[in-house]
Amino acid sequence: MTLRIDIQVAGSRSGLPDVARLRHWARSALAGHRTDAEVSIRIVDAAESQALNRRFRGKDRPTNVLAFPAELPSDLGLPLLGDLVICRDVVEAEATEQAKPPHAHWAHMVVHGTLHLVGFDHQTEEEAAKMEAAEAEILDELGWPDPYRETEGSDD
Repeated sequence: MTLRIDIQVAGSRSGLPDVARLRHWARSALAGHRTDAEVSIRIVDAAESQALNRRFRGKDRPTNVLAFPAELPSDLGLPLLGDLVICRDVVEAEATEQAKPPHAHWAHMVVHGTLHLVGFDHQTEEEAAKMEAAEAEILDELGWPDPYRETEGSDD
């Protein structure tokens, strides 16, 4: 599989997963879906995430990950899959709130967003069940627990 990932970071790279991990997580999500892909991952702060979420989804708050699939004519034959925008502030806060290892949550966000780029969605219960099952399987293969399974002691 040829996977090209362009990483853009608004702010410090300190504490972020390295490019090799981001690439591995995205490649794991693409397995069985694409053999050649080009993805941009932009890691942003809450203000940029909020502005994009408001503009493209009509939701005036920052969010963990936004996926923007490329909308190119198929006859071009380009491997461009799309862009992921991941909000560092939200991902780090969620990992803390959910008592998850930070890299487990980063992996989940990359997998979740990448699955959106290949056509998965969660607008209906059926779509959500398929997407969550795919995420859980991929994360299990990566050595991370099912992000949707409640853990002991959870208040939710």
